Amino acid sequence: MDFLWPESDLLPAALAVVGGWLAIGVAGLLRPRSTFVSGRLLFVLGALGSTALLVIGVFALAAPAQSMVLPLGLPDLPFHLRLDPLAGVFLTLIGVASFGTSLYSAGYFRSGEGSLPGLLCLQYHVFLASMALVVLADDAYAFMVAWEIMAVSSYFLVTTQHRIPEIRNAGFLYLLIAHIGALAILLSFGVLQGGSWQFTFAAMRAASLTPWQASLAFALALFGFGAKAGLVPLHVWLPEAHPVAPSPASALLSGVMLKIAIYGLLRISFDLLHAPMWGWGAAVLAIGAFTALFGAIFAAVQTDMKRLLAYSSIENIGVILTGVGLTLLFRSLGMDMAAALALAATLYHCLNHAVFKSLLFLATGSVLHATGQRNLGRLGGLIHRMPWVAWLALVGTLAAAGLPPLNGFVSEWLLLQSYLFTPALPHAIVNMLAPLGAAALALTVALAAFVMVKFFGVIFLGQPREAALAKADDAGWLERCGLLWLALACVALGLAPVTVLHGLDAVNASLLGTSLGEHATHGWLLIAGAPTRASYSPGAFAGGIALAIALAWLGMRALYRGRVRRSAAWNCGYPEWTARMQDTAEGFGQPIRRIFRPFFRINWNDPSPADTHPHYALFLADKWWHWLYLPTADAVLAVARRIGRLQQGKIAIYLLYSFVTLLALLVFVL
Repeated sequence: MDFLWPESDLLPAALAVVGGWLAIGVAGLLRPRSTFVSGRLLFVLGALGSTALLVIGVFALAAPAQSMVLPLGLPDLPFHLRLDPLAGVFLTLIGVASFGTSLYSAGYFRSGEGSLPGLLCLQYHVFLASMALVVLADDAYAFMVAWEIMAVSSYFLVTTQHRIPEIRNAGFLYLLIAHIGALAILLSFGVLQGGSWQFTFAAMRAASLTPWQASLAFALALFGFGAKAGLVPLHVWLPEAHPVAPSPASALLSGVMLKIAIYGLLRISFDLLHAPMWGWGAAVLAIGAFTALFGAIFAAVQTDMKRLLAYSSIENIGVILTGVGLTLLFRSLGMDMAAALALAATLYHCLNHAVFKSLLFLATGSVLHATGQRNLGRLGGLIHRMPWVAWLALVGTLAAAGLPPLNGFVSEWLLLQSYLFTPALPHAIVNMLAPLGAAALALTVALAAFVMVKFFGVIFLGQPREAALAKADDAGWLERCGLLWLALACVALGLAPVTVLHGLDAVNASLLGTSLGEHATHGWLLIAGAPTRASYSPGAFAGGIALAIALAWLGMRALYRGRVRRSAAWNCGYPEWTARMQDTAEGFGQPIRRIFRPFFRINWNDPSPADTHPHYALFLADKWWHWLYLPTADAVLAVARRIGRLQQGKIAIYLLYSFVTLLALLVFVL
C-alpha cells in the first residue's frame, strides 16, 4: 500500500515546521554560550525540521492548492498562506539544502568565533523560517513581513564577525541593496492591486491591468527580486557578503536565498500576471545572458575561493534567468509546450544549484577551518590531508562544471534544448537575437567548467604551497554527514531526471495550463527536449563510464601483471620540484583576463628595476562600482550636504519652516 500524506494536513504541517524552527532558535538563547546545546543538539533538531519540509514539499507537488488565514498581523490585515505546486518545489529546495547545511553546522560552529553560539542558532533558524514563510505567503503583507525578516536575519549572519570593519561594510552594503529591492517589490504589489485596497494574491490575480500597468509591475518586480538574486548590475553586494559570512550562512545565502528571489519573480510573472508580453521575455533573456557571462568571467580570475564561488553564483543566476526569459517568450507567443520545457529546465537548475553550490561553500568552510586560508595562492595538495572533503567537493565541482551524469548537466542540457525551439518563434527580432543567447549560454557553460577546474585543482591537487598545510585535519563526522548528503543529492538529481521532471510538471500544469507529459521522457530511462529531438540517458552514460573504467583497470592488470616497475616521476628536467613551480591561481586565470580585459578595471603594482625588494601585485575591480555606485554615492552626499544647510540650529528658523509648511498645506487643500 502506498503511503499518502493527508492532503489537507500539508499546509498546517509546513507551518508547524516553521514554528519548530522558531522555537529551536529561541531555545538557543537559553544556553547562549554552550557550543554543545546550541551548536550541536539544536542544529541537529533543525535538520529534522528540514527533512519534514522536504517531504511536505514533495507531496505538495501532487496535491491541490491549499489556503489558510492566520489570526496574525494587523487588524483587518491577517496573514494569508497558500501551498501549491510552485511553493512545493521551493519548499523541497529549502528542505534538501538546509538539511545538509544544518548537519554540517552542528559540527562547524565553534565558540569564540564572532557571535555567541546561541545567538547564531537563533539567527540561523529565523532565517530558515522566514524563507519558508516567503514561499507560503498569499498576500502582499505577509510576503513583505517575511521578506524583511529574511533580509535582517541574513544580515546578522553575514556580520557574525562584526568586529572587523570589512565585514561591517559588506553587511551594510547588503542591507542597503536588500531594502532598495524590497521597496521596488512593495511598489510592484501596489501596481498589481489595480487601484483596489485588496492586498491578497487572489485579488491581484483577478485585477484588470492595462498593458502599461502590467509592464510597470513586472519591471519593478524584476528590479526588486533581481537585487536580491544578484542580477547585474545589482550584484555588487554578493561577492562582498558571501566571502565574509560563515560558510554555512554562505551556503544558505547562495544555495537557497537567491532562489527565493527567483521564486518571487516566477510568482508574479506567471501567477499574478497571467498574460506576459514578449518584450518582458526578451529583456530578461538579454539581462540573464549578460549576467551569466559576467559572473563566469569574474569567477575565472578570482584568487579568493569564496569570492570565486560567489561570482559563480551570479553566473548560475544568469543561467536561471535565461530560462525565465525563454518561458516568458514562449508563453507570450502561444508556444505552450516549449514554455513548459523552459520552465521545467529553470526549476530543475534552481534545485541543482541549491545542492551543488551549498556543497562547495561548505567544503570551503572545512578548508578554512583546517588551514585558516581563503587565498588560493596559499593552498594546494589538500587531497592528501583532507580526503573526505576533497572527494565530496569533487562531486560538487563536477556537477557545477555541468559534466554528466551529475545534476548540473541535466538542467543545462534541457535549457539548451529549449533554445532549439526559438527558430519557430513568430517574431523576426527574437529569431535574430535568440541564437546569440544560445551562444552566450554555451560560452558560459564552458567558462564555468574552466572555473571549477581551477577551484578544485588549485585547492586540492599538486603540492602544498605553505608548510602549515601539513597540519590540516579532515572534517569532523557531522560535517562529513552534511557534505555527503549534498553530494548524494547531486548524484540522485543527475541519475533520476525522469522522476524530477514528472514532479516539476505539476508546476507547468498549475502556472501554464499545460504539461510536458510524455513528450520530454521516453519511459523511465530517457529524457528529451521533444519527441523528435536528441535524447539523454544518465543511467546509460553512468554505466558507460563505469564499464570503461572497469575495462581499463582489467586491461592494465592483464597486460602489466608482474611487470610493474615503480620509479620517480619525470620532472621535466628540474633537479627539484617545488610548490612554487606549480601554476598559480593568477596564472590559471591569465588567459581569461587577457581575452576579456574590457570587463575589468585593472591596477598594477609594477616595481622598478632598481627596487631591491620587488613586489608584484595585480588588482581587478568591478567597473560597475565606478560606472554606477560611486557616482551615485557622490551625488547623494552632495544633495545631503545642501539639504543639511537647512538645519541652522535656531528655533526661529524651525518655526518658520513649520509656518511655511502649514501655509502650503492650506493652499493645497483649498
